[in-house]
Amino acid sequence: MAVRNQLIHRSPPAVWAVLADPSCYGEWVVGPSESTPLDGAWPEVGSQLVYTMRLGPWATEGVTTVRHQEPGIELELEASFKVLGTARIFLQLRPWGEETLVVCDEHPLRGLGGALHNPAVEALLQLRHRGMLTRLASTVEQQHEVRHGRPTRRAR
Repeated sequence: MAVRNQLIHRSPPAVWAVLADPSCYGEWVVGPSESTPLDGAWPEVGSQLVYTMRLGPWATEGVTTVRHQEPGIELELEASFKVLGTARIFLQLRPWGEETLVVCDEHPLRGLGGALHNPAVEALLQLRHRGMLTRLASTVEQQHEVRHGRPTRRAR
């Protein structure tokens, strides 16, 4: 189970605003491009985003479904790819003074991804999370700067 955390120099509501905005999904999630909500309810339980994952000439479509959410606190997603199966991604926002500690926990649920899960795959997930959480911090801080006209501090 790949668990990683990132301190973001903004409040939990600022982080949640980015997680709750489907148009920001491709900015912070590593891999997907061309994401589109299948309905206008994101991130309500059962709402979905469809997107394309590209790797060189290879591309596949995926769907992410919200399985659980507590606004401003938790977002639990199930990412589904026809070929690879499904994965659970759990994001928890913990207040850390005036900042937010984001905890990301991801593991395969079904299909090929679950069958092939091993320490090497776990290491790749850790690398993916490092990039994803860094991108989330950057996106949150840039959104805050745009809304408030203040310079941002870089994520560490």
